[in-house]
Amino acid sequence: MALINFGGITEQVIMRKEFPMSKARRVLKNETIAVIGYGVQGPAQSLNMKDNGFKVIVGQARSFKKDWDRARKDGWKPGKSLFDIAEATQRGTIIQILVSDAAQKAIWPVVRKNLNPGDALYFSHGFSIVYKDQTKVIPPKDVDVIMVAPKGSGTSVRRNFLSGAGINASFAVHQDASGRARQRCIALGIAVGSGYLFPTTFEKEVFSDLTGERGVLMGALAGIMEAQYQVLRKHGHSPSEAFNETVEELTESLIRLVSENGMDWMYANCSATAQRGALDWKPKFKKAVMPVFNELYKRVADGVETRRVLSTCGKADYQKQLTKELGAIGDSEMWQAGKATRDLRPKESAKRTTRATKGIAGRKAN
Repeated sequence: MALINFGGITEQVIMRKEFPMSKARRVLKNETIAVIGYGVQGPAQSLNMKDNGFKVIVGQARSFKKDWDRARKDGWKPGKSLFDIAEATQRGTIIQILVSDAAQKAIWPVVRKNLNPGDALYFSHGFSIVYKDQTKVIPPKDVDVIMVAPKGSGTSVRRNFLSGAGINASFAVHQDASGRARQRCIALGIAVGSGYLFPTTFEKEVFSDLTGERGVLMGALAGIMEAQYQVLRKHGHSPSEAFNETVEELTESLIRLVSENGMDWMYANCSATAQRGALDWKPKFKKAVMPVFNELYKRVADGVETRRVLSTCGKADYQKQLTKELGAIGDSEMWQAGKATRDLRPKESAKRTTRATKGIAGRKAN
């Protein structure tokens, strides 16, 4: 492991150069990797491993026609590399459970029935294992239980792989029955295209992930954007001006500078007026949202958020309700203004975005 300084604290991470693809292939040379679920993470991780030369099959319920058809379009062949969930789990020695958290609870009896001693159960989220009292996902003692959690959506995992950049991921071993769990885990992290891997535990991963998704990464970001946009509109600013000052400048300029050089560099390279205002108002926003984050983390740790997920996402009409909720966001004035703004971007920028997005469809789509 390489020793890296993160904010004054030294951590151990695994880089590609110390665990190269050739080593990953040796570790997994006799394995059949069954990727269960072709929804969000499944396409990216399975295609990346396939492109890297590993033996991969896909398990997908035929009843989810959209995902089954997508798998076929991406080159997985029914009866050869594409199977229903039961047969895929029978054929695999490493079972990658990449269906949604609610669906993991539903398919677990089928997966459990087809596990053999020495198999490995792979997750990309600690949800089902950490909250086993709710999910009832309790692996037998004779299988490895491991995790590789890419720090990005399936779209980003595939896009970064195709660009050669890779994506950061955490890894953890929950149960080592074979004596090879750690090697299997790291090899799989390299196989799916990780840029580097950092160690965690199933519990720490799920606590940080659920907090992050509901907080800065998605929930808080969207909420703050809506609040600023509405204040600007209330005071007579046009939709175009309100959207550009709220979203476009952030996503198309500032956040890229933060990614490349850090927040301090971005502050140092903006106007003195913007710099002073940001430094003065940052503590006010932090003070305002700290109670919300404390409440959020407590709800995650106490299992309240997982009960919410399992009680709602598993309902028969959930997709209908989800479509309605997402439609309300997409049809709002703010995001209609966003669509118009994106249409006005320079054509070359739009082409780059389109090419990157299409990357998740695999080699045939490029």
